[in-house]
Amino acid sequence: MTKFKGKTVLITGGGSGIGKSMGKLVLEKGARLIIWDIDRENLENTRMELETLGEVISYPVDVSKIDEVRKNAGLVKETYGGIDVLINNAGIIVGKFFNEHSTAEIDSTMDINATAPMHITSIFLEDMMKREAAHICNIASSAGFLSNPRMSVYAASKWALLGWSDSLRLEMKQLGKNVNVSTVTPFYINTGMFAGVRSIIPVLDQEKVANKIIKGIEKDRIIISMPWSMRFVRFFQGLFPIWFFDWFVGKVLGVYHTMDHFEGRKDQKVKNYEYERNQPGEGPAGSQGSKRIF
Repeated sequence: MTKFKGKTVLITGGGSGIGKSMGKLVLEKGARLIIWDIDRENLENTRMELETLGEVISYPVDVSKIDEVRKNAGLVKETYGGIDVLINNAGIIVGKFFNEHSTAEIDSTMDINATAPMHITSIFLEDMMKREAAHICNIASSAGFLSNPRMSVYAASKWALLGWSDSLRLEMKQLGKNVNVSTVTPFYINTGMFAGVRSIIPVLDQEKVANKIIKGIEKDRIIISMPWSMRFVRFFQGLFPIWFFDWFVGKVLGVYHTMDHFEGRKDQKVKNYEYERNQPGEGPAGSQGSKRIF
């Protein structure tokens, strides 16, 4: 069982959405909260809002920039002696057909969703392996095992994240380290990231998702799927022919058309990625940072 009381928790993408909601929950459980986010305004507003519940430290960080990650991870280690729980939550999506993607959109999606969690974990992992207990939670997606039109690059990034995350879990077990690893695979969440999505399967509530993730970490859950039916995707993929699976998921459930009217967050488009990633992050609360894309 993972306990939050008295522990130091780092959440990436913690300035809004489920990152913010999870931050609130861990503070209520007695943890020290460190949040990283590329959007300085969200970061500062969240810090001021949550600090009434406990100790909150905020760092403007573009997780796609390894030098920035190393610098701020070093500050965290130097100031707070490392972390006990890491929640890799920052992410981005571009909802369009693959042939419409720009190079920047492909690179940014893979950098932020797949590569960044690996780099961040790598930097903190050695110290976490020396602790009596530690926990890494990676926020993937149901798109990590269910293909979907207009989500090809996003799905690729989440497939990569899911495969790496569960492999890391097995490695920690083989090495005999008390570092638990959880992988989260939710359906669409009503954070605004998936604005415009239309689905007969209910879109998940942000607060309920955050609560299930934190409870899942406490129980050392390996896979945290939402809704419960997502647990059976792989089973049905193996049981039925592809043509039947596509017919049922695409025609009956309509999943393959859920992104047809996707809008997303209009003020956080990836088209600004190359500009935004060049804006500096300068350390803890009060520093300048680049705009958060997700």
